[in-house]
Amino acid sequence: MDFEIGFTDKEITPWGGMALMKRMLDRSKIDDLIASLGISAPGSNRGYYPEQIIKSFLVSVWCGANRFMHTEVTRQDEVIGRIFGWKRICGQDTYRRFFGKFTQGMNQRVFTLTSMPGADTTKHENILLFVDIFI
Repeated sequence: MDFEIGFTDKEITPWGGMALMKRMLDRSKIDDLIASLGISAPGSNRGYYPEQIIKSFLVSVWCGANRFMHTEVTRQDEVIGRIFGWKRICGQDTYRRFFGKFTQGMNQRVFTLTSMPGADTTKHENILLFVDIFI
């Protein structure tokens, strides 16, 4: 990957490296994998789709969140929202309600990429994504 380093008068964020994670998520087609799990869409027009909830949670964990409350740090970062194309970012209550509905089986399907329907592990030989969440 080629990168240009220079000066800017645009907003910056300490989480600018998330652009690389965005590329990884896009290339892994995680949206398709999450959609294949059959998690229901939001019931209101202000709700978040499961794809965004899971990806924004992963982003928060990658940025150092180890409690639901810590997800508020990335929620307030407008640059992260722009990097990932989100108009709004989920808050701690959204994550609590969303993950509170999960069974053990759903946890394993969502957080173990290789067991997701449609996951082709041969394409991701060099990527190991293990998320151990105990919040």
